[in-house]
Amino acid sequence: MQSKLFVTATTVFMAAILAGCGSTTPSAAVASPSPAASPASSPAAVAATIKVVADATLGQILVNGEGMTVYLFVADTSTASTCYTSCATIWPPVLTTGAPVAGTGAKASLLGTTTRTDGTTEVTYAGHPLYYFIKDKKPGDTTGQGVNGFGALWWVLAPSGAAMH
Repeated sequence: MQSKLFVTATTVFMAAILAGCGSTTPSAAVASPSPAASPASSPAAVAATIKVVADATLGQILVNGEGMTVYLFVADTSTASTCYTSCATIWPPVLTTGAPVAGTGAKASLLGTTTRTDGTTEVTYAGHPLYYFIKDKKPGDTTGQGVNGFGALWWVLAPSGAAMH
């Protein structure tokens, strides 16, 4: 009886060790990565940075620390996000752990956070939850500007926090 118990305990122990070794979950991810890195499924590991860059067509706009454009969703009428499920797949939220950081040109007083229904923390600016657009592939892309999707329009933000139409 003790022999069977020992073999069973050893088998369970080895299975647990092997399961841990085979894991492909990263131990850390960059906060608010570019959409190409699947921000909707990547947990944030550090505070997100929001800064201002000049766009030749739109003027000064908000981006993350890597230069990826961030957007507001007109359907969000408060700091609470209304973009979940398939919406959040196309428009991944800008996630953070800790207080977001104001980079060059951004106003720290306008930065904030909101808690999503899954418990993650989304960055807000001037009361607007922030998102990426999955079709933006490189820093400076603004392909989500003016898109009408999931029941409302999506806009880049000015340093003031206003939607840029």
